[in-house]
Amino acid sequence: MPASQESQELFDPQFLDRLRALFFRLRKRRQLRRKGVQSTTATGFTREFKDFRHYTHNDDYRAIDWLLYARLDRLFIRLYEEVQEFHIHIMIDTSGSMAEPFAEKRLMSLKLSVALAYLGLVSQHRVTLYTMNDKVVNALPPLKGQGNIQKIIDYVSALPFGGLTDLETCFKEFRPSRQRFGIIFVISDLFGPEVGAAAGALRHAASWPGEAHLIHVFHPWEQHPDLEGEIELVDVETEEMRRLWFTKRDRQRYEKEFEKFLGDLEHGCLSRQIDYINWMTDQPFEEMFLALLSRGSALAGSS
Repeated sequence: MPASQESQELFDPQFLDRLRALFFRLRKRRQLRRKGVQSTTATGFTREFKDFRHYTHNDDYRAIDWLLYARLDRLFIRLYEEVQEFHIHIMIDTSGSMAEPFAEKRLMSLKLSVALAYLGLVSQHRVTLYTMNDKVVNALPPLKGQGNIQKIIDYVSALPFGGLTDLETCFKEFRPSRQRFGIIFVISDLFGPEVGAAAGALRHAASWPGEAHLIHVFHPWEQHPDLEGEIELVDVETEEMRRLWFTKRDRQRYEKEFEKFLGDLEHGCLSRQIDYINWMTDQPFEEMFLALLSRGSALAGSS
């Protein structure tokens, strides 16, 4: 399928309209909650025009709006407010297990990455996209400005999915910029060559500068598989095949192990001050997106 056609199917006008509606809901929520001046340890400010006021002899003459003076024959200065500029880093897991056998995981990860990018761009932050499977690739250079959203949509729509997952290498090699306060979103099913691979790789994520969010995308069937009897399993990343007899007790053991997998990830993130959220593909997108940003992200407070 051509990339342009797929981008239209993934990100139709209705989806973008919902993103705009989400942005305005977040902005209204921020206005209701914000009281007084809020300080931050982050660096990198831009100036945004706020209002005019009459010029006084103590003001800097360079702030005088001479065009307004030409119209009104009175001196006014332009007032600005300091706007915090963040660098939004979005890492998309493009390994084979994100596309097969449940294509919903790929679809959800792409929509989520576009939604996060849109919120960053419309809030005048810098946004960088990365892909990760056996290594991290800087997919797109830093972008700024709402006009770049179509470039991001076209790019993620054409992303190939496949290959192995190496979370240890990816988390270790990822080096976000320290020039601006970073907000990092990792979108992945966190499946590695071993069950504990993701939990072990978190020690590298703890050293990332800024605010980190781990978005764990998985299909409900992966948590509660509807299997019984003689089955043949194929690893979509290694193509390894295994035939076995799967009993009801085996399914219960698997579900217990999956719960431990989720618990270890959540505990590992909590102990390292990394935000962790389960994102099952059958959940309503808008509700989950608002829930993600309600967990204390600086991105929600900057919109």
